[in-house]
Amino acid sequence: MNSIPQADLRPPSQVMRLNCMGAMHPTRLSFIPSLLRELRNGKWTFTRTLWEMDSRGVGAGVYRASDADGNVFSLAAFGHELPPEKRSDRVIAEAWDATFALCEGEPSAADIERLRKNVPLQEAGRCGPRELVLSRANKSARAFNHLTERLRAGKPPDRELLESVGYLMRTTAVYGNGKFGLADRDPILRPKTRPPFRAEMLAVWLIRAFTFDWAEHIGGGKIPPDIKRALGVGNSTGLGMAPFLVSHPILLHKWMLARETALARVRAARICADSRIAFMDALHSALQNAEKWTTTD
Repeated sequence: MNSIPQADLRPPSQVMRLNCMGAMHPTRLSFIPSLLRELRNGKWTFTRTLWEMDSRGVGAGVYRASDADGNVFSLAAFGHELPPEKRSDRVIAEAWDATFALCEGEPSAADIERLRKNVPLQEAGRCGPRELVLSRANKSARAFNHLTERLRAGKPPDRELLESVGYLMRTTAVYGNGKFGLADRDPILRPKTRPPFRAEMLAVWLIRAFTFDWAEHIGGGKIPPDIKRALGVGNSTGLGMAPFLVSHPILLHKWMLARETALARVRAARICADSRIAFMDALHSALQNAEKWTTTD
């Protein structure tokens, strides 16, 4: 490890400034990329084991995720009909388009009924020791309605419009670690959820799959694969991250140190012809991706 050439780390006075931190984009070290590597390396498989939805998209679905070692997690998803007057992305909202719980193992029929009654209540309901994550989400009315209307009419969706939004649904909270009766984070009993936010990111990744299935069910058609690849999951409130980061300075230090160390090693690396070609290919791909970013900042 110490034999790897490394340039000097950038000073904290430069890195740990809000305008610098706020401009950071995901890297291979970020939560979702590390989760995706785990899903690939662990040979995870995914199955939709339950789909009980009416024509409005009201009902329940369950997504099963399992790895080669036999670890199983399930996302219980519930679709609701949300009246316009109750639609709000504020954290104090009391009703949502969809609600979710990530469970350890496979929920029984009795578990599904218990979750069906409690998960839509969110803070007012109670989860149990096998539920790891509680979440809720609202549609992007513009993107979701456009897509389902086009599917219903048998017409291709407007990719430019969908990419300008970037998602069909946005979460308004992703709770974990003992809140509202959820299981405590235990690194000994739950090694697959040991890395920071691993369980939460798995829940969000499965929520993304649900949004596509839900839109196809309501619209009665198939979303083109290239459209799916261009869409993620939005997030309308990151309220919990600020107090979390303030109260976990050592963890924040380790995340930032890992990123800065990787950057320093890249800056110190000697460039040969082959690696220059690989770098230019990666740079070209990154520039193409950056051109698709939509931001008002």
